[in-house]
Amino acid sequence: MPRSSPPFPDGQPANFRATVHGTVFAGRDRHIDSLHDGDVVRLVADPPVQEDPEVWVHTAAGEPIGHLPPDVCWWLWPWMSSGGVATAITLRVRGSEVPSWRRLLLEVSCVIP
Repeated sequence: MPRSSPPFPDGQPANFRATVHGTVFAGRDRHIDSLHDGDVVRLVADPPVQEDPEVWVHTAAGEPIGHLPPDVCWWLWPWMSSGGVATAITLRVRGSEVPSWRRLLLEVSCVIP
């Protein structure tokens, strides 16, 4: 029997824009060059064993490129880790000429049944 979706967090937006943080660490910035405006990216919730769990952004091929900002992760991570589904597309992809935290802008949509 399929698992039902958890209740969506009160007061939070089901659709929103967010930048991607942490793109310059561990060589993740090398994957940004393969992205274009309008690309689909994957959102993956950290395992629950993390001290401050985050929601990570991965390329369609599965390469991690960064994470959503902490002010989003604090409410999105518990919902996703309980079975909630969120999707994202890149609205704006920029290169190293802009600060790292402004290189990727996403449109995030939470799937609410």
